[in-house]
Amino acid sequence: MIGAQWGDEGKGKIIDLLAPHFDVIARACGGANAGHTVVVSGKKHVFHLLPAGSLHAGKKIVLGAGMVLHLPTLLEEIRILEEGGISILPRLYISSAAHIVFDFHKELDSDLEEQRSQEKGKLGTTRRGIGPAYADKAARFGMRSEVLTRTDLGNEVKAMAEFERTMHGREVRVEQELQQLLEAARVLTQRIVTQERMFDLLMQETEHLLIEGAQGTLLDIDHGTYPYVTSSSTTAAGALQGLGLPPRSLTSCIGVAKAYCTRVGGGPFPTEETEEATAARLRERGWEYGSTTGRPRRCGWLHLPDLRTAASINGFAYWNITKLDVLDEEEVIRVGTAMSDHGDVTYKKFSGWRTSTAGVTSFESLPPEAKDYIHFIEEHTGIPVAFIGTGEERNAMIIQS
Repeated sequence: MIGAQWGDEGKGKIIDLLAPHFDVIARACGGANAGHTVVVSGKKHVFHLLPAGSLHAGKKIVLGAGMVLHLPTLLEEIRILEEGGISILPRLYISSAAHIVFDFHKELDSDLEEQRSQEKGKLGTTRRGIGPAYADKAARFGMRSEVLTRTDLGNEVKAMAEFERTMHGREVRVEQELQQLLEAARVLTQRIVTQERMFDLLMQETEHLLIEGAQGTLLDIDHGTYPYVTSSSTTAAGALQGLGLPPRSLTSCIGVAKAYCTRVGGGPFPTEETEEATAARLRERGWEYGSTTGRPRRCGWLHLPDLRTAASINGFAYWNITKLDVLDEEEVIRVGTAMSDHGDVTYKKFSGWRTSTAGVTSFESLPPEAKDYIHFIEEHTGIPVAFIGTGEERNAMIIQS
């Protein structure tokens, strides 16, 4: 399940819908900068590190080697679910190679974003420490979750603090970071598994594995709109890498895209709506505010060249088009179909359907204009739309065979 835009496409809902049909639900890359939302019986559940499929009892939950984990955040998510009667720990498996995000990473992230905003403009990071943690990983001085199984945590934290002081001139609150590690070790030690054990779990003991992508293809560190990207690989290939799986293990890939488009922070957005009243209407109807940061999102229209690029990189077999109902009140719906070398976008305009599609669960029940809109996406990307989101609730989904 891979986002085809700049994240926030609504991946959590389709993951939650499909999870009952799988044995294992896994996240492979990224960290608490993700925010996947599932609404069940009016109650909103937001996941930052655990997969959205965690709501389903009995499903094994995997956090892969490609992830960076802020342990207090993970413990808080586990606590909230446990208090709601959803047991996670007995079915949670954390790769020993997943890296740890510390509080000083978050502080450094915030400082760097402020510096960028003065020099080049904001990247729009979530300030969750993701970039600095991946930087330490690349520098080969990051701390991996395997450390939670050791008895010399104090020495590990002191060595890390010395590195940070030497490399970044930053003082680490050793006692605070150590206490957080000790608390995480108390809860999670038995849930840390080696890469060999992880491979057996995912390949030998599992018949059906569902991988939950984080962010979106256009934010990929290699293939996105650099430098306005995240710090990890957000593609299907990146997910396989993050879990240590061979390419042949991927049997299908669903691309998730909103019926319109949004973006957070800086960077190009060729189909961004420049009329504030229209942008505000999309923002309010779609509640386009970050589930991680609360920041308002930039709003605009689908851009087919981006969808085709994402489909090409990931090998999508189907589309999940989300939030179709957000467009219910639009008189005119625009779709970017091409972009010139100078950045000028060619649009196709559709007449809006001006009637509610909220909660519709069959394609036949959609107004003709909405059907035309979906068919246009299929025709111009060459990929069938198998799922159409029509509201927040878990069951507000059209499923086409």
